[in-house]
Amino acid sequence: MPIKAIHQHPLTRRDFLRGTGLAGGLVIGSGIHSLLSSCSPESSTTEIPQKNTIARGPNAKFIPDIEINLKAAPTTVPILPGQTTQVWSYAAQLVKGDPNSLQTIPDSYLGPIIRVRKGQRVRVNFQNNLPQGQASIVHWHGLILPEEMDGHPRFAIQPGQTYVYEFEVINRAGLNWFHPHPDGLTGQQAYAGLAGLFIVTDPEEAALNLPTGAYDVPIVLQDRTLDADNQLLYLGSKIGTPRNSNMGGMQQGNSGQSSNGMMGDMSSMMGFLGQKIFVNGKPNFTLSAATRVYRLRILNGSNSRIYKLAWSSGELLTVIGTDGSLLTHPTKRKYVMLAPGERIDIWADFSKLKVGTEVSLNSLAFSGAENVGGTNMGGMMSSDNAPELGSAMMLFNVKIEREEKETLRLPNQLAALPLLRPEDAVNATQPRPIELSLKGMKWVINGQPFEMNTALPQETVKLNSIEQWEIVNKLNPGAMMDAKGMAHPIHLHGVHFQVISREVLPELAAGWQTVKDGYVDEGLKDTVMVMPGERVKLLMKFEKYSGLFAYHCHTLEHEDAGMMRNYRVKE
Repeated sequence: MPIKAIHQHPLTRRDFLRGTGLAGGLVIGSGIHSLLSSCSPESSTTEIPQKNTIARGPNAKFIPDIEINLKAAPTTVPILPGQTTQVWSYAAQLVKGDPNSLQTIPDSYLGPIIRVRKGQRVRVNFQNNLPQGQASIVHWHGLILPEEMDGHPRFAIQPGQTYVYEFEVINRAGLNWFHPHPDGLTGQQAYAGLAGLFIVTDPEEAALNLPTGAYDVPIVLQDRTLDADNQLLYLGSKIGTPRNSNMGGMQQGNSGQSSNGMMGDMSSMMGFLGQKIFVNGKPNFTLSAATRVYRLRILNGSNSRIYKLAWSSGELLTVIGTDGSLLTHPTKRKYVMLAPGERIDIWADFSKLKVGTEVSLNSLAFSGAENVGGTNMGGMMSSDNAPELGSAMMLFNVKIEREEKETLRLPNQLAALPLLRPEDAVNATQPRPIELSLKGMKWVINGQPFEMNTALPQETVKLNSIEQWEIVNKLNPGAMMDAKGMAHPIHLHGVHFQVISREVLPELAAGWQTVKDGYVDEGLKDTVMVMPGERVKLLMKFEKYSGLFAYHCHTLEHEDAGMMRNYRVKE
């Protein structure tokens, strides 16, 4: 059933775009003509000849502990009763290693779940079998990897080609994930179903006696829209069918440029919001639980939607980890903000609940992440029944169905994190500025769109240096609908960072007040939510690998439209 908003919003940019007919039926990004169409398995074999070429082959000297074949291809899954749903999915096969290293999620487009130990050597043979000539590459979101293994868009391979990843896992224990990262096509491919989890363990975590097995539950939150035939809809187009003729004429171009000009620009400004909440690839999810402690590893895998997580019972959320790792100590929050790409690790204690009890994890209402622009359009407005950004909604239920005796206790100490001191940064008095703004009708970083192989001098850092970066979500005076901007989750490849300060412009403080207590900034992160008018200082050390790495907005439609840049780590 569709998500139901609990409160009403004034006119937003989305209302305007719906009313003018610009929100549906527009696709952004390079390769526009190849939106998720004709993607049945049959069409992939008839339209895309397999070239059997290799974009990057294996290194004979690399001896993996775990080897996996990973293929991106069309398939169908049962999501709702009736017709199966056409999706794109990662199919995985374990070639070498512990059978527990690879798990699938039955009857889901999501997956697989890859579980490894710190220090293990991993080889992944990725094959692109996507239809319609769509290039793809896998980004290992959260893993610290050499540039050739990170999944930068410049390494995207064509259908029929193979890219071999070989790397040692140097990350601390934590929840990471993987998803496509081709320039201009990431939003389409991730929405079609391409995403999986990459969970790292280490001896430090093992000594904590945290919930394991059936009590360690990954939760992937996504929002999706299904039509009456159970088919996914993305920006007005159905997966598996040709695009509408009235959407023709859009040409390929770098970073979302198209010949439809203003219409494409307005669509790319929004970010996709779906009607239904999916958990692990399924709507209407209920976790069948016992009277025990659970570890809920929650990923926001949505293209654009931000969540304000809270228990329906009013109990505080007990947080034990974020993107990069466990925290040093557990921390409690009334609610937790989770933007696209971010992860949160929750200690969920159901031991005192009675059998038959139900609680839900909800997303509470918040404001200011997408500011009102323009005036009331009256009869111009229409709705696709997708709740606005900041609407309250129920995410999933937990039903206590079994009584079991609990023996676990929440540790007071978690991880010994190598936290940095702000004063040790080489630019402690002058942080590197990262300005998020609107240029014409395009979101940009430091006034520039994405350039595939370019990092400017001001985007170059030294290996083994400690730096402060300051992300500034600027106002856009004079813009038709976005004078006060919108929230951007900023993801940095190749490095983990600490969030050391936040402040917001006084005129935008009202919206910020509805989210600020939900930031969990105590640990190591790779993605950070930045509200309109907010300034966020980050602290990081570039200590592992040199090379060219991306940083970008993780609202995938913004990334596809060019809100991405490179930084270079130089020896």
